[in-house]
Amino acid sequence: MAKATRAPTPVEPVHVAIVMDGNGRWAKRRFLPRVAGHRQGVDALRRCIHACAERGIGVLSVFAFSSENWRRPRDEVSGLMDLLAKALAREVPDLQRNGVRLRFVGERANLAESLRVRLLQAEQTTEAGQRMTLNVCFNYGGRWDIAQAAAKLAATGVAVTEDALGRAMALAHVPDPDLLIRTGGEQRISNFMLWQCAYTELFFTPCLWPDFDEATLDEALAFYATRERRFGKTSEQVETPVSAR
Repeated sequence: MAKATRAPTPVEPVHVAIVMDGNGRWAKRRFLPRVAGHRQGVDALRRCIHACAERGIGVLSVFAFSSENWRRPRDEVSGLMDLLAKALAREVPDLQRNGVRLRFVGERANLAESLRVRLLQAEQTTEAGQRMTLNVCFNYGGRWDIAQAAAKLAATGVAVTEDALGRAMALAHVPDPDLLIRTGGEQRISNFMLWQCAYTELFFTPCLWPDFDEATLDEALAFYATRERRFGKTSEQVETPVSAR
């Protein structure tokens, strides 16, 4: 009889990261403007946050707007900024009630001052949340994150080591993601959490982000439960308790 696949990890990961892809294609298939897909994407994110919290996932990080997305058509970018402002006003009270701590991760220097104020206010309003941390990566890029961490070390005269860089990353307040989900059918991470995803399990689904639901999340979690998390060790080392060696 073949040996059953062993899952030495908990069924649920501690940290799930998501590349929320497919909003534009979802809208196009329905002959709607792209911003309509982004609006539906906000609804999908709301469902995802609640589903992750119910499953005991401690950290959820989502790629909301990359540093490369500024290259998109001006009307789409403007629509996204307006959508973000409205989503903050509508969603932050619910996040606060449900114990979700909101953090925005990314470069803020070139954002409008009014938007920077809204982001800070949302963080302050939810800072006491202990049920789950929600990282919204906005104007974020993995290469930017590494570069800004290196710049921090250079400015303070700290030697550039792996540990030092890790502590200087914009996502140093949470553990590295256990599972990264990308919707929309593409199979790449697109400059998202390049440093943090060194040992992350990757799950790709054709599901467009506005259609993402609990069933798709559970499919990704079931995939994760089959993975053997070795971190450079052998299977025998992972399966053998330390006390038995």
